[in-house]
Amino acid sequence: MRYQITLYGRTYEVEVELAAPMDMQEFSAYAPAPAAPSAAASAPAAPEAAPVAAVFADGEVVAAPMPGNILRVDVSQGQTVKAGDVLVILEAMKMENEICAPRNGTVAQVVTTRGSVVDTGAPLVVIR
Repeated sequence: MRYQITLYGRTYEVEVELAAPMDMQEFSAYAPAPAAPSAAASAPAAPEAAPVAAVFADGEVVAAPMPGNILRVDVSQGQTVKAGDVLVILEAMKMENEICAPRNGTVAQVVTTRGSVVDTGAPLVVIR
């Protein structure tokens, strides 16, 4: 099949050929060989640091339900909240999502800050 594609005012002719499906062993034969290690990589590596475990206050951790940016943090440590109160505004895919308190309690710790980028499951607030 031949296609004409115009990009930035220039027209290109592209030919696409449908190939037969192949299994992983056949694909591996076509894959490029791994690059040789560089001189910097052959130098002895520094010892790895021990992983640091995050320490949170006792209580229920309210986690991010999806990856996104923290637009606003509406609570502070020591504040009393009721179930359904907005804790954090999380922007994901151009939508502002209200992250609410799952139960009544007191904010034991605010883990996130405005402007932070979080992944799914990242702790945001701890409620006691």
